[in-house]
Amino acid sequence: MHPVRSLFLFLCACLAGIPAAHVPNTLAQTDAANATAPEPDFEFFRTEVQPIFLAKRGSSVRCIQCHTRSSGFRLQPLDEGAHFWTLEQSRLNYASARAFVVPGADPLQSRFLTHPLAASAGGDAFHGGGKHFANRSDPEWRIMAAWAAGAVSRPPATDTVVRIIQTNAAGDNSHIIDPATNTVVGVIEDVEIPHGVTSAPDGSAIYISNESLHSLDIIDSRTLRVKRRVALSGRPNNVAVSKDGSKVYVGIMEMPGAVDIIDTVTMEKIKTLPVEGAIHNVYVTPDGRHAVAGSIQTRKINVIDTSTDELAWTLEMDAGIRPMIFDTHADGSTRNIYVQLSDFHGFAVVDFNTRKEVTRIEHPEVPGEHAHLDGLQSAPAHGLGISPDGKTLWSTSKIYSHAYVHSLPDLKEIGRVFVGQHPEWITFTPDGKTAYIGAAGDNATYAVDTATLTVVAKIAVGQTPKRNGTVLMQVD
Repeated sequence: MHPVRSLFLFLCACLAGIPAAHVPNTLAQTDAANATAPEPDFEFFRTEVQPIFLAKRGSSVRCIQCHTRSSGFRLQPLDEGAHFWTLEQSRLNYASARAFVVPGADPLQSRFLTHPLAASAGGDAFHGGGKHFANRSDPEWRIMAAWAAGAVSRPPATDTVVRIIQTNAAGDNSHIIDPATNTVVGVIEDVEIPHGVTSAPDGSAIYISNESLHSLDIIDSRTLRVKRRVALSGRPNNVAVSKDGSKVYVGIMEMPGAVDIIDTVTMEKIKTLPVEGAIHNVYVTPDGRHAVAGSIQTRKINVIDTSTDELAWTLEMDAGIRPMIFDTHADGSTRNIYVQLSDFHGFAVVDFNTRKEVTRIEHPEVPGEHAHLDGLQSAPAHGLGISPDGKTLWSTSKIYSHAYVHSLPDLKEIGRVFVGQHPEWITFTPDGKTAYIGAAGDNATYAVDTATLTVVAKIAVGQTPKRNGTVLMQVD
């Protein structure tokens, strides 16, 4: 390293008040460390390290709250209304952080890594912003350490697991359920009024629409922190991911209506597609060829060609479009749209190719079950699911607190199961053995054995759980 650069880094450390223990004893030692160590990568810093500074951890303040005022490691303030830094701001943040890193040295020689680390784990005795990392196994601390060591990407995950995620419509969190044990094994915090949820096909990210901030929140599945917030064109409702994982479709629940399309690589909105009516729910068909978006206000089903991201056709029903689900022909193409409608206790069936309603199924009353008519929000039936084997269709009733199960393709009712007060969305394990239903009135998710139609677990979650989904998640 050039002597002037060595002196510059040493003076930066001294001015920042770095203890002697965290500064190499001589400039020669700094030079030796840097002689073989790669320079910390800017792009890795921008995409993986910077989100850590925005993350909320329990009762602790976010790093950005203090470090925009710091005279040492200083972060640039976000522009008004922005959820992330610009490229130029990121470069300034990088330069500030870089001054507190000794590349190639033991991580505990870098103030950037020791200051927020618990003293018991080798960190500094005091940090005015609190101790964010209890040990060096913390996944976020490991990201920071990898960057300081010169990594250009994160190491591969050690495994990918199936999880059920239940969003809580009246809360600021979403609960992660392990279907093997039917227990909550994690909580995604800091997404206020979470609506729809889906995941990347490889399990690297979870996508949750944030009604409070009007954003699509991208969650790192290995840290459970918000990695990026993508500003949307309006208040979002449900979300769906393309089959190849390259795009996320977000329904915008504001007139005149739109579907926002997010590029998952750049984590930026690439298009706002006008559609006919504010969008309540959006889905990608099983073959991946279409995104289907429904509007309550205009009673329209909007079908989008995912190869062009243009509106292909629409169909007007006689009532508002609520949840939808799809089955397929033998070749995998879409056969029917099953759709629940405003103020209808059941579902309608629309032939996808002819674009016509072919039948309608109304749920009968459940003998001995009290009818609940309060808080229906014009949606007496508000949850649909088709089992992974394609043999059964499930539909929830908020009036009778049951899920009705019909065989496919003949649509004969073959059973019912009580699933709590105000049951909402349905999702299945990939093997189809268990169905999970969010019961908004019970603050619980019901796990149902699909073979016996019996409840095997009632899992406490958050406030007013509605939408849920089966996702893949990477783990370290």
